[in-house]
Amino acid sequence: MCEFCTTHGEGKIWYKNAANYARDLLSDLNRRRYIENFLTSAFAEGFQTLGRLETIYRKKGRLPKAVEASLVARARKEHFGQVLPIEEISGLVQKARTVVRMPCACRWDIEKKEERCCYAVSYGPEAWYDSIDMSYFGKASDEGLESLTAEAAVQQMETMEEQGAVHTIWTLMTPFIGAVCNCSAEGCLAMRTLSRINVETMARAEHVARVDASLCNGCGLCDAACHFRAIGSISLEGRILSRIDIRKCFGCGLCRRACPARAISLVLR
Repeated sequence: MCEFCTTHGEGKIWYKNAANYARDLLSDLNRRRYIENFLTSAFAEGFQTLGRLETIYRKKGRLPKAVEASLVARARKEHFGQVLPIEEISGLVQKARTVVRMPCACRWDIEKKEERCCYAVSYGPEAWYDSIDMSYFGKASDEGLESLTAEAAVQQMETMEEQGAVHTIWTLMTPFIGAVCNCSAEGCLAMRTLSRINVETMARAEHVARVDASLCNGCGLCDAACHFRAIGSISLEGRILSRIDIRKCFGCGLCRRACPARAISLVLR
């Protein structure tokens, strides 16, 4: 069980703890102030920080422990993510009072391209995204927010998964969940942070992928679908089989979707 579950889950999976949804998201003044500057502090400044840390990482092959610890601690406190498979995402979205699709700040900062793969979710009477500054995306305050039913949002996310997206949930001042994103390896600040400086600012899913050797045909499509370099192969009794390294697996489920033999399942870690 992850640290978040121990701290915020009352002994269970933290994002299934009703207490994390029961209170009004905006009742905390610190959270309200954070949201007012959310896009700048979490994304624009985040990419600038990543650029500086990449320079250090390339020169030394690692980051100073204190720098890494500070980066992770700030993320855990303010805007921390976790990978979830689609069935868990669906459950969270179905509980939301409102769901709004909006532009992805990561992709905007990287390419200045509007790609609506982020979903603001609110569980209380007041929606946090009403305070967001849409001028960040070159829009008026009432532009760029597309209200959806939970069912429509989940269908869109399933389509994104078919295209290789990793589903993630994100806190707005932990532990309150405010957004669901559908991330790509190069279009996500957290996934870039992992691949470029080897720092995890989003948690692995509570699930891990498992291969059924009796069904695997060794086609390698699961390996091609994995963003986390968690899949290799082994030779067993003259057969080539896929092998998943649970130390690297984030439990996103993309390998499961890619497997034509249905040899991959997700199980609790």
